[in-house]
Amino acid sequence: MAIGISAPPSTQRFSNQRTDIRAMSIATMLFFMWGFLTCLNDILIPHLKAIFELNYAQAMLVQFCFFSSYFIFALPSGKLVEWLGYKQSMVVGLLVMATGAFLFLPASKVASFPLFLSALIILAAGITCLQVAANPYVANLGPPESAASRLNLAQAFNSFGTFIAPFFGSVLILTSTSVTSATMNSYSATALQQYRMEQASSVRMPYLGIGLTLVLLAISFAVLKMPTMDFTRDIRPGELDQTTHDSIWRHPVLLAGALAIFVYVGAEVSIGSFLVNYFGLPDIAAFPERTAARYVSLYWGGAMVGRFIGSWLLTKVRTSIVLGTAALVACGLVTISIVTHGHTAMWAILAVGLFNSVMFPSIFTVGLSGLGPLTSKGSSLMVAAIVGGALIPLAEGHLADAVGVQHAFVIPAVCYIYIALFGYLGGRRAEREVGVAI
Repeated sequence: MAIGISAPPSTQRFSNQRTDIRAMSIATMLFFMWGFLTCLNDILIPHLKAIFELNYAQAMLVQFCFFSSYFIFALPSGKLVEWLGYKQSMVVGLLVMATGAFLFLPASKVASFPLFLSALIILAAGITCLQVAANPYVANLGPPESAASRLNLAQAFNSFGTFIAPFFGSVLILTSTSVTSATMNSYSATALQQYRMEQASSVRMPYLGIGLTLVLLAISFAVLKMPTMDFTRDIRPGELDQTTHDSIWRHPVLLAGALAIFVYVGAEVSIGSFLVNYFGLPDIAAFPERTAARYVSLYWGGAMVGRFIGSWLLTKVRTSIVLGTAALVACGLVTISIVTHGHTAMWAILAVGLFNSVMFPSIFTVGLSGLGPLTSKGSSLMVAAIVGGALIPLAEGHLADAVGVQHAFVIPAVCYIYIALFGYLGGRRAEREVGVAI
């Protein structure tokens, strides 16, 4: 998931009024990489769940550790950008990501679930740093009037990364057949550990390749002469404007929007995290893990296609209407998947991805509308709210252990109801407030 935060016109001081194609090409690769790595968690979750005999709540610790990093490291990353600048911060972010990827090697060698979680925390810390630095950098690689176009292009590569990651994971990570719990219980402690090490070894080569790719990208950024950015304010999460006595806590639409981001990210990540196990259920599709993983790509691919459709639709229809309607349809699709079986349930839940596509940018736009000098503080709150991707999947994991995966989807359904209410009510209020301000 990419977060588009651009500088106000008064802070954009990129000397070249033409887009730097070389810098833009490298930067879009960064968007691709963090989308790819984020979505690869959807393949890691069922793989680690089978290896370590985890329940659903324990397996969701993967997403809890990963998305908690957004909350923990967003502000420190902003300070790092202030200290080192944008280019150097992106280099640091890439190297931290590479360190996390390389930690998958010892984690797989000793078959340690806590070590896997530690590697994910470090990997996500690097992604957070990269997001904080790369979004404004891309926005300012050319003329201000084409900033949105550059960000949309970069975010399209991010969506492409989320689309192909499940294919990649199904081929290279889900390579072996796991045994049943009864068979694992019959193993001695030594035999069980040996089995886990063999199963975990399938992540070794993919993450070694990912780590080396990240190092090469870091070197490319470090040695190539890149455009210098001299703006420092109002574009980073955590950077506060001291020129106003107003407070973000006095803006109910922003606060409601932050909660909408929280539940949206939580719902999107929850659904993606459970799809492999969901499609393996006998009354849904009875797919083996490798087959199910390929269908997960359709969920994220729908979001990629929907982004292009949504960018056109939002020029024709008010944001509040598009957001509210998309959320209602998503809620309906999740409900259909809960109350039906077989391929009807499978295709209904996959179709949710198409309607997810317009939600994040629409919520972000509505929530920040009319904030003026408080926009950067509002952005900080919105970014922190991504922690919903850590907490809501964990809650759904506990519910899945109690009532099953299919009925646990009631949590995303409730999340979409709130987003629909925010779209219709919060969006209209934001439109009225902006109209008054004008």
